[in-house]
Amino acid sequence: MSLLKEFKEFAIKGNAIDMAVGLIIGAAFGKIVTSLVDDIIMPPIGLIIGGVDFSDLDLPLIAATDTQEAVAINYGLFLNTMISFLIISGTIFLVVKGMNTLRKKSEKKAASKKCPECQMDIPLAAKRCGYCTAWL
Repeated sequence: MSLLKEFKEFAIKGNAIDMAVGLIIGAAFGKIVTSLVDDIIMPPIGLIIGGVDFSDLDLPLIAATDTQEAVAINYGLFLNTMISFLIISGTIFLVVKGMNTLRKKSEKKAASKKCPECQMDIPLAAKRCGYCTAWL
């Protein structure tokens, strides 16, 4: 099989397209969460703490001179990034949890059959209906 043909089969499969869409949406969602943290969540927290802007918090290691830029540990930016991570991971957890719940519900429905007499859902292994006692 030629390389071009293999690539065409890969690109046309639904999984590759779903993955590409997921990556694009994930990148956009990351930007939204970053803006949420930097522009909406952190300013009130900084105001409550005493007018602190978290993006400016740093621990200077070397002061700036005429020939050299300052070297500092920017722990305020790190705090913003950690809060963004917690929001994104929490959201992903809730989405996956919801999808797993939906999947379990569909599996439960598939694990049963309809009674031909009363149309109630009964287990696949049942030999008699538990509702109308009809033989299956």
